[in-house]
Amino acid sequence: MKENIPTIRLHLWLDTDDGVFFGSGRAQLLEQIDRHGSLKAAAEAMGISYRAAWGKLKQSEDVLGVRLVQTRGSNKAGYELTEDGRMLKDMFRRWFDSVEQAALEKAREIFPWPARPYRGDLSD
Repeated sequence: MKENIPTIRLHLWLDTDDGVFFGSGRAQLLEQIDRHGSLKAAAEAMGISYRAAWGKLKQSEDVLGVRLVQTRGSNKAGYELTEDGRMLKDMFRRWFDSVEQAALEKAREIFPWPARPYRGDLSD
């Protein structure tokens, strides 16, 4: 028999009056760029278009006033995270994990059944 344990799912993001500039999906995009060394491969891994990935990245960079990725040598060599991009990705992940842990603890206090964290990829 299948065990039905509720899963905690959180949607966290940072925004301004201009809209979302960083959230779980953008953190995942930076993780995929870091993993694949390519915006195209990162977009494909996430199931989004290159144009959508580029637009999200540029919007974040414009709001923050810093570059999150840079080309490796020539344009054909792909992308890598800048120090700011790596720092933002890591800080967001730490924040998300902390909030998720607090939500799990509170759910276990309040509800009469166990709860577990979501183990999939982060997404906007």
